[in-house]
Amino acid sequence: MNKAQKLFDQFPPVSTEAWKELIITDLKGADFTKKLVWKTNMGFSVNPYYRAEDTDKLKYINTLPGKFPFLRGTKTDDNSWLIRQDILVRDFAEANRKTLSILGRGIDSLGFMIEDPATVNIENFRILLNDIHLEAIELNILSNGKAKEIVDIIAFIAAEKGYDPNLLRGAVEADPLGRLMLNGTLCLPVDKGLDYLAQLTSLSGQLPLFRTLHINASLFGNAGTSLTEELAYGIAMGSEYMTQLTNRGISSSLAASKIRFSFGTGSDFFPEIAKLRAARLLWSVVMKGFGIRDIKMEIHSVTAEWNKTVYDPYVNMLRTQTEAMAAVLGGTDSLTVLPFDKAFRNPDEFSERIARNQQLILREEAYFDKVADPAAGSWYVENLTNMIADSAWKLFIEIDEKGGFLEGVQTGFIQKKIEASAASKRKDYATRKSVLVGTSQFPDNRETLSSSADKSRIAGGRTFDQDINVQPVVPFRISEDFDKIRMAVNAAKKTPVVFLLTVGNLLMRNARAKFSAGFFGCAGYTVIDNPGFDTVDEGIEAALGSKADIVVICSADADYLCVAPQIFSALKGKTIVVIAGDPAASEELREKGMDQFIHMKTDVPATLRVFNELLGIKM
Repeated sequence: MNKAQKLFDQFPPVSTEAWKELIITDLKGADFTKKLVWKTNMGFSVNPYYRAEDTDKLKYINTLPGKFPFLRGTKTDDNSWLIRQDILVRDFAEANRKTLSILGRGIDSLGFMIEDPATVNIENFRILLNDIHLEAIELNILSNGKAKEIVDIIAFIAAEKGYDPNLLRGAVEADPLGRLMLNGTLCLPVDKGLDYLAQLTSLSGQLPLFRTLHINASLFGNAGTSLTEELAYGIAMGSEYMTQLTNRGISSSLAASKIRFSFGTGSDFFPEIAKLRAARLLWSVVMKGFGIRDIKMEIHSVTAEWNKTVYDPYVNMLRTQTEAMAAVLGGTDSLTVLPFDKAFRNPDEFSERIARNQQLILREEAYFDKVADPAAGSWYVENLTNMIADSAWKLFIEIDEKGGFLEGVQTGFIQKKIEASAASKRKDYATRKSVLVGTSQFPDNRETLSSSADKSRIAGGRTFDQDINVQPVVPFRISEDFDKIRMAVNAAKKTPVVFLLTVGNLLMRNARAKFSAGFFGCAGYTVIDNPGFDTVDEGIEAALGSKADIVVICSADADYLCVAPQIFSALKGKTIVVIAGDPAASEELREKGMDQFIHMKTDVPATLRVFNELLGIKM
């Protein structure tokens, strides 16, 4: 090849039509859309591939990082982010000791969670911040009260130590609307709470880089919404705050400079990358409506809680690593990776160290911080960003037309939509349309609950006062139902035994045996698998010999009407007989007394609760 020739000149371009024609040929008559197009739970369809021409109609595709509308991020030189760790503050001296320890281990953003607002005073904060260089780290403080006092204390200590207030970064994380939704009420009327927020915003002018409004949009994702809904509700809440603050005399530029968004990051890798890119785009549109084009959206990301599991908990590390990667590649400004064991106990030193190191690996070894907007140029991600932005904007407009976010909360409109999304998500996981590895699929049925687990934490759920003002939004973990069932089995005097009676068609009996083993493994039952029996009588004899509590018949649909009645007749009254599958002859089988079926559409937790009850296992 001539040195002057370019490599790709040797390959003629191929049209989209030619690609699709070849794919359709390979599908051998199968429908292209049904087979290859991904129907998301976000309300749009994703193609199996994208080409350069698919970006021709996308707006803002040629904008630069750091430029309005910030689709491509707010950073121009790199993709740096702050590694954050939160510390619960009960004892101020102990919290200080822990802080000084972790600051030497890669943390550059601190989150102090003040347990008791009554302890907020200058003396305690001197202890808390002792030997911490406030110009070198980001300082974030959450306290359910005394936010204005905290701002004054930080400003006073900074002046006392000679720090430049213009260099101090962080937040006093107020979010009255978020607290209203989480608790169903505030400690004062909503209007008074927003008045207080306006005063806090004005007061924080003495700390220019400190945010006072931390919009906790991760609440929505952890309560069951899709990521587009989380984005829409977060943007709508931000717009509501802008309106409320400017109506109270706060300039739009000051209000905008004091807002930080906190988004949860789930395991949908590419959509989560696109979500943060879409968030900046949508917020810039809202800002433009307030006459602002130069104030950038600040985003804090936190790994999701709804998808974390109690059993096989080390899989949570894989989930949080995927989530951390997505948040960073999406351009987050700071990130909290929650420890893998947070769902079932207070994280220990090991789990906190792992959570820190997960980010350090991305920064120091994988170099995720070196390139601004690393997702740019991916035709798939660019299109996904556009679809997510479009879907979220439609919901945002719907909320706005109903009077805005606060009105939507007070009328229950937003809560009802969240409940509907949560119900749909629960159903998808209950029927294993969506999967939690190690819990709802591929469980290790020999595993028991960690001895250090806090069962009250695992149980989930909340109680509320009778005088709530709005319907609360309740976060949950999707594995809670599975966890409760398995905990009950672990606590039982005897672990139920399931015998898989495999007979007939080799392919179908093996497939259904594998399905059944996973199904009952979710409850921690002991499963006895078999390579298959040549005759039904052999299978019956082996099943009786096993003294199993449950016998699952695994065969082909066409064989069930023949073999199942014989097996049921021999085992009736001695064990629970279950049929794996949903054969056409199911009604005939039910008429013969066989009423237990498990198949792909079965609600797994609901059915396992029934079996626990039949076996005398108390939930």
